[in-house]
Amino acid sequence: MSKTKDLTPKQIVKELDKYIIGQDDAKKLVAIALRNRWRRQQVEGDIKEEIIPNNIILIGSTGIGKTEIARRLANLSQAPFIKVEASKFTEVGYVGRDVESMIRDLTDIAVTMLKKEKTAEVRDEAEKMANERLLDFLIPLPHLEKSDTDTEVNEAREERREKTRKHFENLLERGEMEDRKVELDVPDNTAPIMQVFTPMGLEEMGLNLQDMFGGMVPKKRKMRRTSISEARKILIEEEAQKLVDMDNIIQESLKRVMESGIIFIDEIDKIIGNSSESAGPDVSREGVQRDLLPVIEGSTVVTKYGVVDTTHILFIAAGAFHTSRPSDMIPELQGRFPIRVELDSLNEEDFERILVEPENALIKQYVALVNTESVNITFQKSAIKEIAKIAAIVNNKMENIGARRLHTIMSKLLEEILFDLPNKKVKNINITKKMVSDTLSEIVEDEDLTRYIL
Repeated sequence: MSKTKDLTPKQIVKELDKYIIGQDDAKKLVAIALRNRWRRQQVEGDIKEEIIPNNIILIGSTGIGKTEIARRLANLSQAPFIKVEASKFTEVGYVGRDVESMIRDLTDIAVTMLKKEKTAEVRDEAEKMANERLLDFLIPLPHLEKSDTDTEVNEAREERREKTRKHFENLLERGEMEDRKVELDVPDNTAPIMQVFTPMGLEEMGLNLQDMFGGMVPKKRKMRRTSISEARKILIEEEAQKLVDMDNIIQESLKRVMESGIIFIDEIDKIIGNSSESAGPDVSREGVQRDLLPVIEGSTVVTKYGVVDTTHILFIAAGAFHTSRPSDMIPELQGRFPIRVELDSLNEEDFERILVEPENALIKQYVALVNTESVNITFQKSAIKEIAKIAAIVNNKMENIGARRLHTIMSKLLEEILFDLPNKKVKNINITKKMVSDTLSEIVEDEDLTRYIL
C-alpha cells in the first residue's frame, strides 16, 4: 500500500533532507509519526484499535518549511494527503465550508489516487485491447449474404482478411499509421450544465444529477473523426475503465483514508479569537475549534463513497502564532495535539544552502529553464552568498516571509536576462557577485522600493 514499511525514521529524515534545509526536530518528529502508522498496522489484537496517532503542531513563521515537511511526508508514504486552511472554515450555521468537508475532499483524493494506480497496472492489457479495437475499425468484418454458403469461398475470404489484419497490425506496431483518420464512437460529454441551488453543505456531499440519475439515463455517444494516435488514447482509457473494479477501489480507498490519511491544517492560529472581542469577524472562531474537535478526536463522516471513521487519521497543524499561542486554543483541542515543535527561523547561511542543496533548489530550477533556450547559466559561489545575504536583509527590514523571499529576489535578479532570451548571440551567462549587487542594491537601500517590489 505504501513505501513506509521500507523506510525507518532515520531514512525518512534522510529523504526529507533532500528537499528541506534544517528543521531537524520537526523532521525527526514527523518521521516517528509516519513510522508509527506502519507499526500500528502490524499490531495484532484489540490493542490495535486503541493506538491513536500523535497529532503534531508545527509552530513558526511563514516560509520556513512547515507545509513542505507535511507535503513531502505524504509523498514518501504515498498516503492520501490534503492541505486545508483553518481560516476557510466556519462554524456550523455560518456561511462557508464546514470542517467535515476536509474528510470528504480527502476521500475524493484517495479514490483518484487509487484509480490512477489501478489504471496504470492494467495499462498494458488495456493497450492490447485498444489496438484490437483499432484493427476492427480499420478492417471491419465482411457483411455476409444469405447466399454465401460456399465454405471454400468464405474460408478464402477470411484468410485474406487475416493477412490484411496482420499487415495492418505490423503497421500499427511500427507507428506508421498514427496520422490516419478513423471514425470513433465516443461518449458525448457536451450535456448542458444545470445549476442547482441547494442549502449550504449539500454540495459538499458530492451529490449531483449525474450521480443520482446516471443509472437511469443512458449515456449519449457520438461519432468523432480523429487520428489513430488520438483514438488509441481514448480507447485505452475506455478499456482500462472496464478492467478496474470501482467497487474494490472505493472500499480500498476508504480503508486508506482511515488507516493512513494525513490532513495538514494550516493557519490554525487564525481560528484563535481575541478574548477581548465579543463580536465581529472573530465570533465563530471558537466555534470552528469546537467543530474540529470531534473530527480530530474520532468521529464518522458521511462521504459520497461511504462512511469514514477519522479516529486514525494523522492531523498535522501549523501556524505562525505571532499574536497567540497554542495554549490559547480550547483545552480539548490542545489535548488532541500532544506533540508541538517550534521551527527555527532561517538565516543567511540557511538561504545559501536552500539555493543550491535541495533537489528542487531554485538555482537548479533556473538553470533548467534557461537551458531550454540553449543557454548555459552559471552562478558564482560569491553571487549565491550575495543573494542569500540580500534575502536575509530584506526579511529583517520588512515582514519575514522566510525562504519565499528567495523567489522574489531571484525573479528580480534574472528579470532582464529572461526577458531578452532567446538571443542567438548569447550562449553562456555567468552570474557574479557584482551583477547581483548592481541589480539589487538600489532596491535593498530604498525602503519604499523594497516594500513595492520585494
